[in-house]
Amino acid sequence: MSSLSLAVRDSSTMLRRNFLHARRYPSLTLNLLLTPVMLLFLFVYVFGGVMSAGIGDGGADRSEYIAYLLPGILMMTIGGTTIGTAVSVSTDMSEGIIARFRTMAIHRGSVLVGHVLGSVLQCVMSVVLVGAVGLAIGFRSTDATVLEWLAAFGLLVLFALALTWIAVGMGLVSPNAEAASNNAMPLIFLPLISSTFVPIDAMPGWFQPVAEYQPFTPAIETLRGLLLGTEIGHNGWLAVVWCLALTALGYFWSKASFDRDPK
Repeated sequence: MSSLSLAVRDSSTMLRRNFLHARRYPSLTLNLLLTPVMLLFLFVYVFGGVMSAGIGDGGADRSEYIAYLLPGILMMTIGGTTIGTAVSVSTDMSEGIIARFRTMAIHRGSVLVGHVLGSVLQCVMSVVLVGAVGLAIGFRSTDATVLEWLAAFGLLVLFALALTWIAVGMGLVSPNAEAASNNAMPLIFLPLISSTFVPIDAMPGWFQPVAEYQPFTPAIETLRGLLLGTEIGHNGWLAVVWCLALTALGYFWSKASFDRDPK
């Protein structure tokens, strides 16, 4: 059997193992998934009237604010889902299953690839569910073409891949699951200080650079441009550069940590 065939076979086995774990322990998945749905309801039906006042010259009505809010919530969904990946990787490391895999005749990288593929697929399923909730409560994208929908979906998958590799690295360097969950909190905190809820120009002047120069804001603005027809500008290539840079950083960090760890 060739090296590529071995890698594909073993990665598929690890992917199946991760899905079995998610099925046996659904509480973490449900908790991470329900958080963005609750935030969507909270900011639409509770804080929507106040928050939408900063959208446009005369404010926005509920349907317009849902359209503005949903792209950011989708990015938050990806960030929240990848926290579960960090916890899962750290659990494998601390419980010794990685050490057992090292002694077996399997492709060395398949353990991490299985986690990454499983996380990306979970992110996609979570985004689809949250998007369906958004459609149910009034989100509409009448101007987006099929190509723009495909580009938006591709951006979400690329962003999920980038954050997943970062989460894997966090899980590998964390001593236990609790530490992994805490270390991965920036993945769900950064969207809160981005353009998810209000435009950057509605924020205090000293805070605007913090919100603008981080990975979530360009991705959110690009997603809005694709789905709502707003101006994308330089955000498109910035989002792609952020995704590629985070993917490379997470991959090499994870590989170095996995190869170095003696367990």
